[in-house]
Amino acid sequence: MSSLSRPPRLIWLAALLLQVLPNVRAQDTAAGPLPTPLPSLLGQSGLLGPDWRVVGLPARQRQVPLTVFEPGQVDGHEGIRVVTDASYGTLVHSLPGSVLPVRRLAWRWRLDQPLVGGTAAPDILSRNGDDAALKVCAFFDHPMDQVPFLERQLLRMARSVSGEDLPTATVCYVWDSTYQAPVQAANPYTRRVRFITLQGRSAPLSRWITESRDLGRDFLTLFGEEHSSDAPLPRITRIVIGADSDNTGSKSLGWVADLRWQPAEGR
Repeated sequence: MSSLSRPPRLIWLAALLLQVLPNVRAQDTAAGPLPTPLPSLLGQSGLLGPDWRVVGLPARQRQVPLTVFEPGQVDGHEGIRVVTDASYGTLVHSLPGSVLPVRRLAWRWRLDQPLVGGTAAPDILSRNGDDAALKVCAFFDHPMDQVPFLERQLLRMARSVSGEDLPTATVCYVWDSTYQAPVQAANPYTRRVRFITLQGRSAPLSRWITESRDLGRDFLTLFGEEHSSDAPLPRITRIVIGADSDNTGSKSLGWVADLRWQPAEGR
């Protein structure tokens, strides 16, 4: 099947997530404190934390290997080792009730091997090259009536087909292998996913880097034209770690550790 005829990746991912993870419906979004800290990525006996699940593409779409997420140590620091090999996968935490984006999301990550050795060059701005060695994303419960008409109709069709309340807005932070950071753009498959590259082609390899992002501010940066200035920020429903190399057939190796909430500046 050609890339032009494939459904948007957001639909693939969200449809599967909502089948295997607890749903977050509108009636479940009562205000409450943010969970602090986020559940640990690391569990006992060398396993993933029990509040995180590995999710791939629906089997009915394509036979694509899963990206590997496994606990490990590098340079004396514990984290999740993320390995792609012509693969696709996400590590997902569904928040226990949607929460307001009133804090910063912080984490540490490192890239030991950028996307290399594939049949196509990685290019996060094109469909054929849309792969990322590392990414951290947040799903937002963005009001449907704020979504542009055509995208709203497509999303409604997808919701009707899947029978699930698919997410309307996703913000991703990407470690890119091609462009110099920062780049801000929409995913080439769907504008319901928008991203900021925090690290790029010249970023140092095999070195831990700490990130801290104001989720609300970045939502407004990427989706601000859809948000009414007098409306509250949409709530966050899921935090996702991902890596994929299925479009380019390449390989990569990275690490993610210590996801946590921090107070947002000036709030």
